[in-house]
Amino acid sequence: MMNTSPLKSAVIVGAGITSVSLLASKSNRKKLMNFTTKMKNKVVPLKYRNTDLPIEKGGNPHPEDLEDNKMVSEGAQYSVEYYDKKIQD
Repeated sequence: MMNTSPLKSAVIVGAGITSVSLLASKSNRKKLMNFTTKMKNKVVPLKYRNTDLPIEKGGNPHPEDLEDNKMVSEGAQYSVEYYDKKIQD
């Protein structure tokens, strides 16, 4: 078992009880959600936020898009060849 002091255990239990009692009311949960959203918006830079979702083409290339289909087939060949080499070794 872990060697923890009684003070650490008391602090952890106290923090748990406090958080449960604070989040018991709906208004406090809303405040917490708003706060975390604001903090997330401050921390995550704007350039990393992806606003152009959903991706229309992702995983479903058009049959007549030859370059895209070629790229997909080459990728599949690479992984199969890699796997075959590992099995043969």
